[in-house]
Amino acid sequence: MIYNRTYSDNDTENEINNLIGKSFSFLKILKLGGVGSSRFIIESASEKFLNSLNKVADINYCNIELRPKGVMVNITQQLNLHSWVIPYYKLVIFDSQSFSIHCDGLNIKLTKDRNYRNNKSFNSKMMKLKNEYLKNIESPLN
Repeated sequence: MIYNRTYSDNDTENEINNLIGKSFSFLKILKLGGVGSSRFIIESASEKFLNSLNKVADINYCNIELRPKGVMVNITQQLNLHSWVIPYYKLVIFDSQSFSIHCDGLNIKLTKDRNYRNNKSFNSKMMKLKNEYLKNIESPLN
């Protein structure tokens, strides 16, 4: 689900919170050591993202925010903010020649450069949270 979050809208925020949970509390953010990545450079993206990307020769950037039940990939296009909301159970990550995020047939391919190396610990944290969430969901005791 891709949302235009340039202007705050309670309905959109409620929908996002239902999908991936509310933002972590301040204490939880400190405990996790932060919940946001530094910026990634977008190498390529699915056609559905073309309206969210800069059309001129500018470099397209995104960052990732962790939530309790998923992640939010934030893409800035000039003064607009578009967010791709992905629940953990639909999140698929490939880390090969490039780093790519997939969900429901959509994908964003990110360049593996200095920004990627700076985000190595963030990527590990994201996968750890995803695995913990999926383990708790699949557990018969919960």
